Amino acid sequence: MSFLNDLFIGLEMTQQEDLQERLDIVEHKIKFMDKMPVACLDVSNTPSYFLAEEIAQAGGMFETDIFSAAFIIYYQPGKTLTDLMREIPSALNSEWPAVKNNRIILLNDDVNRLRTAENAVSLIEDLAEMIHPGSFIFGHEGDKWIRFGA
Repeated sequence: MSFLNDLFIGLEMTQQEDLQERLDIVEHKIKFMDKMPVACLDVSNTPSYFLAEEIAQAGGMFETDIFSAAFIIYYQPGKTLTDLMREIPSALNSEWPAVKNNRIILLNDDVNRLRTAENAVSLIEDLAEMIHPGSFIFGHEGDKWIRFGA
């Protein structure tokens, strides 16, 4: 939780407790699940380490080998879901296991979203829902992120 500590500084105790409770729920559930290998790519298929800590908090294991990744999350700062939907189809390789299993996820970069504790916790919840489908439902699919069928 090291990167979250800085974000929690200055929050009221009740807000800190609420956010910690949300994180504890995710942590408790993923304790009983396998770590999912997740690759995070930009639109040029370059691995991006930007979300590595959040992926780990959500029960993922950051993976740079695309052929070992169970899930691929496409994320690029400044790109909306519409941008990603337009650009990603040509970037996909049909031989990748995540493509074969329809485990491609597009994550919106909300350029107006500040790096706050609330937003970081919400992202961890969303990532947990992405990589552990059926175990979490936070309700942001379609707004902040989508599953992309190749």
